[in-house]
Amino acid sequence: MPFWPIRDLPDGNLHHMSQQIVSAAQKWLAENEDALLGDLRSLLQIPSLEEDALPNAPFGQGNRDALDFMLDLSQSAGMSTTDMEGFCGYADTGAGDGLVMVLGHLDVVPVSAGWKHEPFGAEVDDGWIYARGAVDDKGPTMAAFYAAKAIMAVWPELPCRLRMVYGCNEESGFKCIEHYMKTEESPTFGVAPDAGWPLIHAEKGIADFIVEGSLIQGEMELLEINGGQRPNIVIDECHAKVCVADSARAHVDEKLTDSWDKNLEFSWDGDVLSITAYGKAAHGSIPYWGDNAAIRALRFLKEISPLSCEKLYEEFFALPHLAGRGMGISDADEVSGLLSANLGIIETIEGRVKLTINVRYPVTSKGADLRARNEAFLAKLKGDWGLAEFTDSPPLYFDKSYPMVNAITEVYTSETGETPDPGVMGGGTYARAVPNTVAIGTGWAGDGPAHENDERLKVEHLHKMARIYVHILVRLATLAGEKQADV
Repeated sequence: MPFWPIRDLPDGNLHHMSQQIVSAAQKWLAENEDALLGDLRSLLQIPSLEEDALPNAPFGQGNRDALDFMLDLSQSAGMSTTDMEGFCGYADTGAGDGLVMVLGHLDVVPVSAGWKHEPFGAEVDDGWIYARGAVDDKGPTMAAFYAAKAIMAVWPELPCRLRMVYGCNEESGFKCIEHYMKTEESPTFGVAPDAGWPLIHAEKGIADFIVEGSLIQGEMELLEINGGQRPNIVIDECHAKVCVADSARAHVDEKLTDSWDKNLEFSWDGDVLSITAYGKAAHGSIPYWGDNAAIRALRFLKEISPLSCEKLYEEFFALPHLAGRGMGISDADEVSGLLSANLGIIETIEGRVKLTINVRYPVTSKGADLRARNEAFLAKLKGDWGLAEFTDSPPLYFDKSYPMVNAITEVYTSETGETPDPGVMGGGTYARAVPNTVAIGTGWAGDGPAHENDERLKVEHLHKMARIYVHILVRLATLAGEKQADV
């Protein structure tokens, strides 16, 4: 399919050429589908879990290996590559002052028991590829990389630079992109392929509230309670122990005979009652899609507690309310809806209990205001609860009329015939850490779910993503070229 170099375009209008570039690049993708799937499987087989820091590998060897794999792949494709001390890396093609950036991440969340497929086996079964990271975010990252390769193959006079950024700490802190932004420039336009279609124009604020209190004493003394791995994952298993006084034993035994929760087990060892609760993991931004095992355990403790300490156990059970009511921070707005709260970690340390509650708050709210409300609320409780630590990542919000938002929406409609509105999400992506950047879609019905067991991506959807990413990147490169020409 013929197309013209930019210098020969009629009236210098890049739009006359863009559709031909898109068609040629999508044809290249169709001819390289096997290579895309093969490279993705190789990447998925690298267990890029966060581990102890090593030299030039601040997030562990698995992430170092995944980063090396993508940098080597990029260099083999003809891109120039930069390794940023193992925090992240990037690969460039094209020339000019404009910069279109893709920000993907290679790190994955931990794997819990219960997978039917090997989490890092990258098995293809009945048209689906199963692996941790298939949807979040290795699949989309590899699809975007192949989109960049396709553009390189058919558009030698790209009117701007195109940069692939590979992060290694998205799931637990964004330290990779913070490191990147200390020295590198912001993009003219940036996309993070880690969300819903066509794009996310509003990301809720994300705050971690770490609340501490003394273990409950009295006739039913709380000895320990532990569960969870990350703030942004719904707890799927929780263990607790209480010591029951002789004066309360009959009451507790009677309550145990009425126990109704089939996802909870308990046993006696003398006067100590051990409890194990089971739930269902989910992404912390949508805690109501999961089933929090710690909340099950806390409800059970409240239900069996003797009258003398019932109020304390009621307060404890209320703290991780999914809408923040138990923390005094419930909130909502018209753009992004209700605040959500996920109890991601509960642990007993030196006679105290610590709850890490991951909060996603409305885009028109401020984290500092929520913190003040929480501290005032906790001070009024019967127990000695207090806010021990607080971290905040402010919201991201682009109006729907913003040019980049319009361009991506139009591309998605032209590729699919669908007309969805830009979305809102509670999840946090790299877009909130990099100016001029939005998160774009990653999959369709049946894919995922992210952070859950047997994460999967339909092979057909992998190729569909790559085709749409090509169109988005060509459109943004065109806009970047035009913007630079107007300077």
